[in-house]
Amino acid sequence: MWTPEIPRWPMLAPVRQEFDATQVGDVEKAVSNAVEQLRNAGMLRTVRPGQTVAITAGSRGIDRIAEVTAALVTVCRAMGLEPFIVPSMGSHGGATAEGQVQVLASLGITEETAGAPIRSSMQVVQLGETEDGIPVFMDALAMQADHIIIANRVKSHTKFKAPIESGLFKMACIGLGKHTGAALYHKLAVRHGFAHVIRQAGRLALATAPVLFGLGLVENAHGKLHTIAAIAPQQIEQEEEKLLTLCKELSPKLPFSVIDLLIVDRIGKNISGTGMDVNVTGRNRDILGDFMSSPSVSRIFVRDLTPESEGNALGIGFADFTTDRLVHAMDYAKTVTNALTGISPEKAAIPIHFPTDRQSLQAALHSLGDWQPETVRIVRIADTLHLETMHVSPALLAGLPASARRTGQTRQTGQIGQIGQATPMEFDNDGNLIPLTPL
Repeated sequence: MWTPEIPRWPMLAPVRQEFDATQVGDVEKAVSNAVEQLRNAGMLRTVRPGQTVAITAGSRGIDRIAEVTAALVTVCRAMGLEPFIVPSMGSHGGATAEGQVQVLASLGITEETAGAPIRSSMQVVQLGETEDGIPVFMDALAMQADHIIIANRVKSHTKFKAPIESGLFKMACIGLGKHTGAALYHKLAVRHGFAHVIRQAGRLALATAPVLFGLGLVENAHGKLHTIAAIAPQQIEQEEEKLLTLCKELSPKLPFSVIDLLIVDRIGKNISGTGMDVNVTGRNRDILGDFMSSPSVSRIFVRDLTPESEGNALGIGFADFTTDRLVHAMDYAKTVTNALTGISPEKAAIPIHFPTDRQSLQAALHSLGDWQPETVRIVRIADTLHLETMHVSPALLAGLPASARRTGQTRQTGQIGQIGQATPMEFDNDGNLIPLTPL
């Protein structure tokens, strides 16, 4: 297969950017203190000894989520409640009760670690309809409890931007809505927009179900718990908006607004629900529209798929180029099923692929047109979850404002500094890029 020769490969230099590394130390203490603040404010007056409480547990790999879940169980027992865990993950886990229990186990959440029974069912009850006719469903077992605690990470969504995206509202309607709710809301989002569906369905769920409180979790740029907040149900809407603002301030980002070629070493479901986070790459393909504005990336080359993704290559459709080895590692049926469930066939589209990294990069650089090694803007990252270190071309470093450059050993949040010499892109004997080494 023809690929153009590259007479002189661009130089790349290792750089490090500084993020806020503040994190929760003692999870159990943090959860206990957050709930105690609600109690002191008189927000838990409906609690009576012997009552039951359903605690949600989702499918995402949130930092220390097993500890958070166990801490909630401990707090509930201290209040005289009888807690149980309810898998709250829409249609994940193969849309089966047993599969969802297995998903929780993979996250370290079991009856033994949580200290409470897990009650899993795909049965739902309808709570009612929103003003514009959207039916709202909730887990039948959760609705049998005297109280429900909704716990989830608050973060940016990959399908839309709004004051409320992925968090407690989403857990209330999609997570607890099980397969019935999740499938319906994804379809209705095409007509009404995801932000509208989640806001309206979430409002009805919170107003109708016996929600005791929400527990909002925010992670820092390193994927570590930064904030744990217990929120009374009537305050969840406004407080979740504040937590999302905090999340966006903390989230890892690429420090460049315009990139010619982004090299992503790996994508996978353990990196992002969409394989690579569109909020990082600025690249989205979705029937709901493209809400991205920055960064502007001309070409994306994805090298590989994480083993943890177990063949699910969702998000490969965001790339322009990839390798034969990624395509061979792809479980096509699993990838397509995930894409169609999310009403996003674009995310499973297979891009142009070549046997080696060298051939893929030759084609990618050629597709940029009249590029030059000295001026081309290239960024190479491990994945979209780990952005503390990366390799960039000198043209990008030269374009950084002085305020963003780190000097000496001084490290301040938001700054970036070169931590090694620029060298030409290197390939091994098989024609693949030399692996990134920890910096």
